[in-house]
Amino acid sequence: MRTPAATIGVIGGGQLARMMHAASIGLGLRLRLLAEGPDVSAAQVVREVEVGDYTDPAVVAAFAAGCEVVTFDHEHVPTPILHDLEAAGVAVRPGPDALVHAQDKAVMRARLAALGVPCPANAVVADEAALVAFGDARGWPCIAKTSRGGYDGKGVWKLDGPQDAHVPFDGLAGLRANAVVIAEEFVDFTRELSVLVARRPGGQAVAYPVSETVQTGGVCTATTTPAPGLRPDQVRDLTAMAMRIADELGVVGILAVELMEASDGRVVVNELAMRPHNTGHWSIDGAVTSQFENHLRAVADLPLGSTAVLAPVSVMVNVLGGSRTDLLGGLADVMAADPALKVQLYGKDVVPGRKVGHVTALGDDVDETRARAWRAARHLIGDDDE
Repeated sequence: MRTPAATIGVIGGGQLARMMHAASIGLGLRLRLLAEGPDVSAAQVVREVEVGDYTDPAVVAAFAAGCEVVTFDHEHVPTPILHDLEAAGVAVRPGPDALVHAQDKAVMRARLAALGVPCPANAVVADEAALVAFGDARGWPCIAKTSRGGYDGKGVWKLDGPQDAHVPFDGLAGLRANAVVIAEEFVDFTRELSVLVARRPGGQAVAYPVSETVQTGGVCTATTTPAPGLRPDQVRDLTAMAMRIADELGVVGILAVELMEASDGRVVVNELAMRPHNTGHWSIDGAVTSQFENHLRAVADLPLGSTAVLAPVSVMVNVLGGSRTDLLGGLADVMAADPALKVQLYGKDVVPGRKVGHVTALGDDVDETRARAWRAARHLIGDDDE
């Protein structure tokens, strides 16, 4: 049996790294953090913190020298830096050959097409004329995305007609220098779904139940797990597809496959992420093994844990920055009102629209459990009257 890695370096200091730290404690793993600043979410709790620029090869190499394996809070570390780490003998999980499919949507679309995975019709468009030609052929409205640098709705545009074709090219100016524009058909979806898979270096993999997700302005606001209304054969097929993608791409750690269920019955892949994902936060309190623990188990090459649910329904609602600034006071209120509710706060300053925490409710009834989770989240946001 291979010796598990005991010292894991995490690049990026957001809430995902913060929740990885919590999962590392019981496993006896040592986490080291390369953070963007001394007071970011994870830097408040991880003991060994280096502050530095993750786009600087020398900074990343010096950080990785003290780690047995490196993993990520985000997908933005330049791929050449990660190839250099591997060449120097550092274990990078997920590796750059896998991670590029989460970093570059054009690469991802091409690879999924080669694998026969259903995706929206799409094409890389070099200029406005090519984008107009795509829209005229596939129909308006259409979607335009930057291939690199977009997240949480940034770098994604819905274009109503040819008069909007300049918008994504104007938007590239503030994004990655090597980004291109991808045109995609507008999918008239009825809901969005997500499947999370954890995979070890040797190929052992486990999948979490399919989640239904709610996105607002490109930001995940809520999930319900298991996704209501899916037939057993749909669950089987979507899970098998996610497991196959993880295996074909050689992912190590968590892979999130974000899906759109279209009004015509199709289910197509929208995005891939290769790190713990917002749509899996429910698993901290709603599954035998959280996505954060299974990510670390996979990265350290430890046997993976059970993904079985602890209740018939788990609903997670994000707490986005709103009018309430006293989150701790709000926490006391929601805990008193609903002692079974679970809350995670991320240690962030409250900024409108920023993810500052999440709440999870477990229950037997979908509507009742959703109502409990939303009631608590709205109180923490300061929107009790909605």
